[in-house]
Amino acid sequence: MEKIWSGLLSIDRKERLCIPPQAVRKRPVEERIHSFDEVTLGFDAETARREAERCLHCPEPAPCVEACPLHNDIPTALWYIEQGDFLAAAEVYRRTNPMPEICGRVCPPTTCRGSCNVGKPEVPLNTSKLEAFVADYQRKTVGVPLPEKAPPTGKRVAVVGAGPAGLTVAERLTVKGHQVVVYEAMPRPGGLLVYGIPSFKLPKELVMWKAKWLERLGVTFIYNIRIGEDLTVDDLLDREGFDAVFLGTGAEVSATPRWEGMDLEGVYQSLDFLMRANLSPDFLPPEKQERPQVGRRVAVIGGGDTAMDCARTAIRLGAEEVTIVYRRTEAEMPGNPYERALAIEEGVRFEFLTAPVRFIGDEAGRLVAMECVRMELGEPDESGRRRPIPIAGSEFRREVDTVVLALGFWPDPLIGETTPGLKTRKWGLIVADEETGRTSREEIFAGGDNVHGPDLVVTAMAAGMRAAEAIHDYLMRPSPPEPEAEEAILVPA
Repeated sequence: MEKIWSGLLSIDRKERLCIPPQAVRKRPVEERIHSFDEVTLGFDAETARREAERCLHCPEPAPCVEACPLHNDIPTALWYIEQGDFLAAAEVYRRTNPMPEICGRVCPPTTCRGSCNVGKPEVPLNTSKLEAFVADYQRKTVGVPLPEKAPPTGKRVAVVGAGPAGLTVAERLTVKGHQVVVYEAMPRPGGLLVYGIPSFKLPKELVMWKAKWLERLGVTFIYNIRIGEDLTVDDLLDREGFDAVFLGTGAEVSATPRWEGMDLEGVYQSLDFLMRANLSPDFLPPEKQERPQVGRRVAVIGGGDTAMDCARTAIRLGAEEVTIVYRRTEAEMPGNPYERALAIEEGVRFEFLTAPVRFIGDEAGRLVAMECVRMELGEPDESGRRRPIPIAGSEFRREVDTVVLALGFWPDPLIGETTPGLKTRKWGLIVADEETGRTSREEIFAGGDNVHGPDLVVTAMAAGMRAAEAIHDYLMRPSPPEPEAEEAILVPA
């Protein structure tokens, strides 16, 4: 560390501001629209070093560290990168982030990169792609070593859900010496990382590698078990003998409006569409193994990153005309501008200030069209965005072969409904302390999207980190002393 600080004393910040941003490699459009292979290829060694040299090494607390939910020591990692010590940089990330190769791919520019003072606001330092580069470099060259584990504690923890929060909790508690079993409803681990994020953004082999690494660490995975249906949380505690349970079930139930024609063939919910399109059958339950037949014209309803994922997936499935229909304007869209730019590059169209009214089918129950209405923006609503208002008499009909609804997600309420004493709130969200994951039952913890609603992968991981510490404290607290037996008093006969 002294070597790092002595080097930082000699940097010329004005000179660093003149270093141009390094271009991130991407697959050519004409190649990538015919494949589900990863689109963004990131940096090579030379461009990674040059990009890291743009870092100004701001006085502490560095804004990038503060903006990262995991508080990665980004400046130190970047210093190692510019010195060419990619392995040391990877280890810096792994001290605070259990999955830097994943966060480096899926974190939006609003986190660490969005806070960077370099090139603000147009071309900040590309911290995410540097994180992915060094994590990949370590994994491919020397491998990721298993951490030293604490001696066994004899305590057992059940983790429900193998998404980012659950995987994080499983790793941290295993390192602390506890026995961890992860229960997952799907045939493979990953949760949203596998079943919601397309392969062209996050290759599935990265998540499978992480699960295998966790198995080597000592984590046990049990698949195709839905807690609340096949087993209850109380079964885990009482019958299976676990000392604590962590609920990391995410938010994967699609928000469903009540439009006429929702049951027509050709109308998909976003996650169902993405699963069927992106995954091989062995990743899916039998009822979801049929690939979508999108036809020529596809409409995606929604404006977030999931809508972009669905539209870009439809392009790869062979659709000739893919349109994102959004009821506000681009200025109000909640998703990542970078993802929108990629969608536009790939031929996706946008129709703003438009909303569906109903879906229209033929005699066979197959979607053929949708009726839409034009919108105008009124006063801001509770989200701060201007409220869309239908324009009377503006209805029109659009012919479509497939509609994908990408309108948001909520947790599965089943856990709350089958776990006595577990407090939930609106939409089935579990009531839990954001800092500790403690729920209304002391032996049950929760964290991630099932607590605060749909959010970033990195925020779910951060919630898992905090919950793991709280679960460890709960498991290791001293047992209350046994009450002393009172001495018998002999009474004469």
